[in-house]
Amino acid sequence: MCYNTNNCDKQQNDDSLSSEMVDNGGFSVNKNGMSIHCLTIIGQIEGHYLLPPTDKTTKYEHVIPQLISVDEDDSIDGLLVVLNTVGGDIEAGLAISELISGIKKPTASLVLGGGHSIGVPLAVSTNRSFIVPSATMTIHPVRTNGLVLGVPQTLSNLIKMQERIVNFVCSNSNITPKRFRELMLSTGELVMDVGTILDGKNAVQEGLIDCVGNLNDAMSYLYFEINKRR
Repeated sequence: MCYNTNNCDKQQNDDSLSSEMVDNGGFSVNKNGMSIHCLTIIGQIEGHYLLPPTDKTTKYEHVIPQLISVDEDDSIDGLLVVLNTVGGDIEAGLAISELISGIKKPTASLVLGGGHSIGVPLAVSTNRSFIVPSATMTIHPVRTNGLVLGVPQTLSNLIKMQERIVNFVCSNSNITPKRFRELMLSTGELVMDVGTILDGKNAVQEGLIDCVGNLNDAMSYLYFEINKRR
């Protein structure tokens, strides 16, 4: 039994924070009167179909309500998106990316480990994007699996889907559509695939990510932007 009220309140807050992180992959931190919501995007982005229970996933039905809450909750001042993802469902990834890009509060992303495939639009969707030097990002054409009809309409649909990604990435970063397509269709780097892998420094040099940085850099940017808007 807890006899100290402050300790009881702290324990309840810790339990609530742990539950939020386990259930939704997000939590808020408060410092000097500023509240920043931290959203983690890890593993595979899960879309309309359930992935195996052994896979680590980010579920879009968990992320979308969080993003709406961040934008509408006056007690939240900014958003930090932390990515370590192999990619996943294209439509779910683009839906999350579009929501993040439309948030009116300061936003920042930090790529740790990897921001591959549909993780690229997610990484560039914030006001400012950061990547640690050891992280990598894989840029490749749209893939599909399962039953595929070998007709021109199928190829046309894949091309249109690919262009949606190109347009979003290039609208939210400093890379040109021409260069992004070159990286996407490169045949000289991946042994069993088409595409390009960029480390942190190269991702910044290509204009895909704004700057090489760590957690402190991303948080400092958010605190600066929040103070500037007050």
